[in-house]
Amino acid sequence: MSTSKQLSTVQILIMAITAGVCVANIYYCQPILNEIAKSLNLNGDDVGIIAPLSQAGYGIGLLFLTPLGDKVDRKKLILYLQLLLIASLIGMSLSMGLLSLYAASLALGLFAVTAQVILPMAASLVTENRGKVVGVIFTGILIGILTARVFSGFITEWFSWKYVYFISAGMVGITTILMQTDFPSVEDRFEGSYLKLLSSVIHQLKRFHTLRMVALLGALVFGTLSSFWVTLTFYLSGEPFNYPADIIGLFGLLAAGGALMAPLVGKISDKSESPRKVYIFSLVLIMLSIVLLFIFPQSNIALILTVLLIDVGVQAIQTTNIALIYTLDTQANSRINTVYMTSFFIGGSVGAFAGILAWKHGGWNMVLLQMAVFIAIAFFVSLRISKNK
Repeated sequence: MSTSKQLSTVQILIMAITAGVCVANIYYCQPILNEIAKSLNLNGDDVGIIAPLSQAGYGIGLLFLTPLGDKVDRKKLILYLQLLLIASLIGMSLSMGLLSLYAASLALGLFAVTAQVILPMAASLVTENRGKVVGVIFTGILIGILTARVFSGFITEWFSWKYVYFISAGMVGITTILMQTDFPSVEDRFEGSYLKLLSSVIHQLKRFHTLRMVALLGALVFGTLSSFWVTLTFYLSGEPFNYPADIIGLFGLLAAGGALMAPLVGKISDKSESPRKVYIFSLVLIMLSIVLLFIFPQSNIALILTVLLIDVGVQAIQTTNIALIYTLDTQANSRINTVYMTSFFIGGSVGAFAGILAWKHGGWNMVLLQMAVFIAIAFFVSLRISKNK
């Protein structure tokens, strides 16, 4: 089947929902760690390790599993990953001790990388409106990330934390069936060994100037977003807000509204001769949100506007980045995606760490300053990116 065939609206939605359902699994544990510890009579600090273990598993999967999308049939790879993810979720829900919790959390993160196989798969199957298509799927991923904590908190409050993973296993099962419908395969595949495939991942970074710059830009803006969200809880739980955890969690749902802008931005990116205009406009939005909160630090309206503006700006850049990197070499989309998403999550980790340090040493204003520095650097990086390199 020709890769020029366009995906149907239903196929795109199935991909978006599947990607969101899979990636959400690495975030479910974060608001319910205390409940897990209490139900199993375990130490809270020991149970807390399952959160970074899930993230570590995801990072390992990005490096060692997602490049396989260029070597094997992505449809089959997705099937295997989802079946293993279902097994991991069932294992998590049946865990009775620390070792089983740790093993299930690591495996859960490892096999949740299905989302990062779906993105390059979609990009390889369309030749027109690639940005729009990728934007829809990226929206699914973002909504999965942003609503995961709210979902797990609600289910745990009304039932039990174990039901979070049982229900998720069911949702992954449904999407597994849906993903095995009539999706075309990409015929051109990497012919070398698995080790050569992994070494080729690094080669992609050396090969494309655009990929290096886009990866750095993505890391900076996601790092900015991570700085904001990791310190927002501290800020809102103290004076003058004193908000409880459930109210703070609602800001994540508010951010999901910004994620819905991703397909529109992707469509704009498709029509733009240069991504630079999208980058500059988006970075101005983010910087404006930072300045707004600096001027009106105790205003709920300013806070709501900041959440929306920073989220729209970051998602606009990420959608444009992803659409751009998939034009570099369609036969290496999975390896290129591995480079970009690894940088993306490293940036998020660095940003979260920088945000915590800024909060510790200078409070909220220092956090805003740190975010502004990241965006200023991102602006100069964006000036070096074009579709022709």
